Amino acid sequence: MNPLESLRLAWRSIRGHKLRSALTMLGIVIGIAAVIAFVTLGASLQAGIIGDISPDDQRNLYGWAADEDTEGGPLAGAQPVFSQHDLDEVRDLEAVEAAYGYASIQTQAVSDGDEQVAQGDGLIAAGPSYIREGDLREGRQFEMGEREAVINPAAAEQFDDPVSVGDELTLTILGGQTTTIEVVGITDTSEGLSPFEGFEASPRIYVPTDPYYAEQAAGLGVGDGGGGDENEGGDGDASEDTNDGARYLAIVVEAHSTDDADIDGARDAATAYLESDESDASDLMGDGHTVTMQTSTELLQQLQDILDLLQNFIVGIAAISLLVGSIGIANIMLVSVTERTREIGIMKAVGAQNRDVLGLFLTESIVLGVVGAIFGTALGLAAGYLGAWYIDLPLVYPLEYVALAIAVGILVGVLAGLYPAWRAARTDPIDALRYE
Repeated sequence: MNPLESLRLAWRSIRGHKLRSALTMLGIVIGIAAVIAFVTLGASLQAGIIGDISPDDQRNLYGWAADEDTEGGPLAGAQPVFSQHDLDEVRDLEAVEAAYGYASIQTQAVSDGDEQVAQGDGLIAAGPSYIREGDLREGRQFEMGEREAVINPAAAEQFDDPVSVGDELTLTILGGQTTTIEVVGITDTSEGLSPFEGFEASPRIYVPTDPYYAEQAAGLGVGDGGGGDENEGGDGDASEDTNDGARYLAIVVEAHSTDDADIDGARDAATAYLESDESDASDLMGDGHTVTMQTSTELLQQLQDILDLLQNFIVGIAAISLLVGSIGIANIMLVSVTERTREIGIMKAVGAQNRDVLGLFLTESIVLGVVGAIFGTALGLAAGYLGAWYIDLPLVYPLEYVALAIAVGILVGVLAGLYPAWRAARTDPIDALRYE
C-alpha cells in the first residue's frame, strides 16, 4: 500500500468521526495555541520596549551607587552621593561626551493658570541632552540655568486647554514651594525616555537640574558640600552655590558613540573616577558600595529574564496539555483498532502486509497530531495578534515556533499511535474475520 493510499484511508476514517476526532485533537490544539500566543506576545513586548530606545539613547550609561549585595532593578538601594563637582570631572574625561545628574522631584500639583491638577513623581530633573532633538515633536531642548521645561503629550493634554510651546506652568513642589516654568518643547511620545522612568505612558515634565534640583536640594539639605569649594561649572551647568551642595541619586554618562568600545571606555573611566578617593562620592559611599553603570539594553535584560521565565512556565503548562492530548490520541486509536478488527482481517486476507496495517494506523495518528498542530498554531497566532493589537505593541511572529509546532504535532502523532498501530499490525487475520 503506497503512502498516498494510507493517507486517503486515514483521512476518510477521521472524517467519518468528526466530533470524536475534534475532541481528540483538543489537547494538542490548546497546548500549541498557548505556546504560540504567549511567545508572540513576549516577542512583541520585547520589540516594543527595545523600539522605545532611540539610537542616541543607546550610548547613554545610567549610573547609581548602592550596596553590591542589593538586588532589584535600576536605583534599587541607591544613595545620593554624586556631587556637581563629580559630574564636572567625569565630563572632562577623554572617553566621556557628557555627564549630568538625574533626579525625580516630588511635586504636589501643576497649574496652567486656570486649572490645577495633581502631579506626583512626574517632574524629572536632568541635563539638556537627556531629551534628544529626535524625541521632540515641537519646540527645543531646555537650557541649563534657565527656568524652562520640556513636557510630554500626556502632561500637555491633562488640562482642558492643552498646553503649547511658550505657555507657562506653575509647579507646587512637595512642601508647598511654588515655581514657574516656561514650556519650550513637547516630546513626540508620552512614554518614558529611560529605564529610570520606566516606559509606561504618564504625565512627565523635564526640567534642568540647575536651578530646579539645586534649589530643592538646598532647601532639603541634600548633601553637605561634597565639592562645595569647587565651582568650576564645566559647561555652565553649575552656576549657583546651591548646586555645588546638591547630591544626585543617579547620573547619566554619554559615550562618544554607540560603539561597544566607546561605551565600555566611558563606563570604565567614569566608574574608576567615581570610586576613587579623588571623587566626592567616595566620601559618602560605604565599604560595600559600588558604582553601577548600565545601558538601557542592559537594564532591560532583567525584564527579558522575567519574560523568558514566563515563557518557560507557559511551555511547561503546554507540555502537560500535549501529554494529555497524546494520551487522547493513543486512546482513540486503540478504540479505532477494536472497532475496525474485521476491516483489518479483510485487509490481511486480500494480501495486506503487517507494515501496510502499521502504516495505515500510524498515518491516521500522525494526521490527528498534525491537524491539531495546524489548528493550534492558527489559534495561537490569532490570539497573539489580538493581544498585541489590544496592548498596542508591534506584532512579531516567532516563525521558528510555527515550524516547531508542526514538528511537535508529528512527534506526538508518532508516539501516540505507535502502540495502537503495532497492535493492529499484530492482529491475527483469522481471529479478525471471526470478530463480531
